[in-house]
Amino acid sequence: MESFDNTHFLAFGDGEQPIYWAHGWGQSHKAFLPWAERFKAFGKHILLDFAGHGASPIPPTAWGTEDYADEAAKLIKAREDGKPVIWVGHSFGCRVGLQLAARHPELIAGLCLIAGAGLKRKRSLWQRLYFGGRIKLFKLLKKLIPLGLSQDWLYTKFGSPDYKSAGEMRKIFVKVVNEDLSEVAQQIQCPVTLIYGSDDQETPPEIGERLHKLIKNSKLIVLDGFDHYTLLSSGQHQAAGHLDNLIKSVKS
Repeated sequence: MESFDNTHFLAFGDGEQPIYWAHGWGQSHKAFLPWAERFKAFGKHILLDFAGHGASPIPPTAWGTEDYADEAAKLIKAREDGKPVIWVGHSFGCRVGLQLAARHPELIAGLCLIAGAGLKRKRSLWQRLYFGGRIKLFKLLKKLIPLGLSQDWLYTKFGSPDYKSAGEMRKIFVKVVNEDLSEVAQQIQCPVTLIYGSDDQETPPEIGERLHKLIKNSKLIVLDGFDHYTLLSSGQHQAAGHLDNLIKSVKS
């Protein structure tokens, strides 16, 4: 592992095209290691540990995705000598990729976004009523913390699994998941491949459909039978073919 500022990363391969692999929330560079090994002959690979993940230290303040993107931009500028990179992201890594392509377009040759997050989910009337009721109850109970109600109990009962496991990263997690990157997506000019699983409940294909409409130069692929995580594991063989097409189109 190597390090640069707040980011640790694994680097290998001697090809011309730099490919950066950006994991999801709570993961590390290991999530994409089988993918990078598969594409070893296609270029040089940088597998990131985002700040607060894997071996990388927690950011000094509550970063948003724009901060993660700017940090990645520093690394790319330092390593690639002006050569634009292909950015492959999963979930949270897609949020950072969107910000990176919008804020630093000269650094990005193409994006492959797998189970990409970044837009608010559309919910049914029942879901809106249910979650709205939970939020109101949470806010009501939160007022009882000074009177002795356990804060840990409250957050355990009402927080999502990612929220519960976020620990010291909790403020960053809350900030990130409440971002809406619609306007950011509209600024992107590079080729973008969007890959979603039909059974994904965390980032359902309808998010991909909306991103596809927002990003001019984008392709949307929905792979049947895969969810948020099996896209990276058993779905790798199908999804990798679409990444292969993006790499070849960028090289040509």
